[in-house]
Amino acid sequence: MAAKGKARLSQLQRNRRIARSTLTVMIAFAAAKLISLAQTLIIAGAFGVGSELDAYVAANRIPELIVILISGGALTHAFIPIFSGFLAKGDLDSAWKLSSNLISTIFALALLISAVVFLLAPWLVSNVVAPGFDAVTAQNTIDMMRILLLSTIIFAVSGIFSGILNSHQHFLLPALAPIMFDIGILAGVLFLLPRFGVHGIAHGAVLGAALHFSIQLPGLIRYRMKWRFELGLTNPQLWRVIRLMLPRIGGLGVFSLNFLVMNNIASRLGVGSVSALDWGWRLMQIPQTLLGTAVGIVIFPTLAALSEMKDLTGKRDAMSGALRFILISSIPAAIGLIVLGRPLISLLERGAFDASASALVYSTLSMFTLGLIVHSALEVIARSFYADKDTLTPLFAALGGASINFVAALLLSDVRAVDASVFLNSVAEMMPAAGIKREIGNVSGLALANSLGVMFEVVSLLYILRRRWHGIQADALARALLKTLVASLIMAAAIVLVDTLWIAAVQNRSLSFTIPRLVLEAVIGLIVFMLVALLLKMREVSEFWAIVRRVPVA
Repeated sequence: MAAKGKARLSQLQRNRRIARSTLTVMIAFAAAKLISLAQTLIIAGAFGVGSELDAYVAANRIPELIVILISGGALTHAFIPIFSGFLAKGDLDSAWKLSSNLISTIFALALLISAVVFLLAPWLVSNVVAPGFDAVTAQNTIDMMRILLLSTIIFAVSGIFSGILNSHQHFLLPALAPIMFDIGILAGVLFLLPRFGVHGIAHGAVLGAALHFSIQLPGLIRYRMKWRFELGLTNPQLWRVIRLMLPRIGGLGVFSLNFLVMNNIASRLGVGSVSALDWGWRLMQIPQTLLGTAVGIVIFPTLAALSEMKDLTGKRDAMSGALRFILISSIPAAIGLIVLGRPLISLLERGAFDASASALVYSTLSMFTLGLIVHSALEVIARSFYADKDTLTPLFAALGGASINFVAALLLSDVRAVDASVFLNSVAEMMPAAGIKREIGNVSGLALANSLGVMFEVVSLLYILRRRWHGIQADALARALLKTLVASLIMAAAIVLVDTLWIAAVQNRSLSFTIPRLVLEAVIGLIVFMLVALLLKMREVSEFWAIVRRVPVA
């Protein structure tokens, strides 16, 4: 009994630490999103969903892909388990040698790849990223892609800094880093747009990358990081990280390839389609980052440490608890975003961002929002495999999801009607293509295809994890899912009722009336959700607040 009580206390202490760290990361991410919202409002007013913003979005695809593959998720998910293992054993010399070799190698690799992409930028834009762009938009895309490559070199090192600090259970500075990145972009939007136009956003992104790098240096100094430029190609631990990275690179490559495919298709659907797709993704990413990414970042070092200690029960408890928190937060967030999304996006309506742009973005957002829950859950589920140093299984799941995404994107976007004239001319020059117009296709279908692909990934990985870990507390997860769904639907009904009464009572649709309308409906929705959760005895809600207040749960 004493041992059981001690284990229970240890679990509570771990949960409290995880909850506090999660809140820290969430607050930092929320600040970053507020800054991002400010830049979004300015960009929306200046460019709407026009060709200039299409060019910036397309230009960022390949630089972003380089960061994700070589210094983002692929690297940290392979690096943290091994680096954390050295820290757990107290072997600091091996830990710092590994990080030093890795920083040097990744920096050199990022520099080489960026140089190649710089030279091949015209071909990449016209054949891979956006073949549907006109000459002016394509040239803008090339120019900005070359500017943004500077940020990839900086992020190559900065991403490893985040992994080092997270392995030390230090989450504050890595969480502040995205804020600094957004501040850099905001500076570009405020001060460089008048002079450089849309290119000012790209310059701001480079400044933001430098700030992302710099903010983490004090933490590394605190932990007395040791570094010297040495590739360390004879270090077996470096090659161990690389071997673990390769499947993850494949998985992230598949994910990024999906977006390249969607970007390629969207570029053929008419001016503004690429921007609308990006707007919908960015807006969905606000709750997904605050909930899924924050929890995933915090839980990963804990899962890695538990895996190193062969603590299967601890892993099940940690993963299930994190996943239940994501369910009780992402489900109401997704339903709330669908219900409130249209008036929320209307706040962007100014300048070049008109009502038609707002409607197009909302249609895309609503389809992305259907995947908010699974995108958030994937942050924890995939990391459960990475903690066990298995990066291959998530790759296979990603390939399956990518196949679904690709086929669904072609079917749901109806891109065939867009390029019918090109097809007819290539088949038979004698057949006239007159009367076939290039119109905006079903961009929202691309967003729905993405949600369906990720849903397959989550379901397949959960099934494998349940067999491998001999259970994942499925009953608790199912109860949390069903109760949260019921509470969220009742919340949505309450919001719709209040919205109907508001529209009937207030005829004014101006900004000054839209903001209080949204605040009122959001507050009422939250209150209704919490009341229903209490009536349904959702233990996860009371557990979370008890952990935050450091009050033991009965």
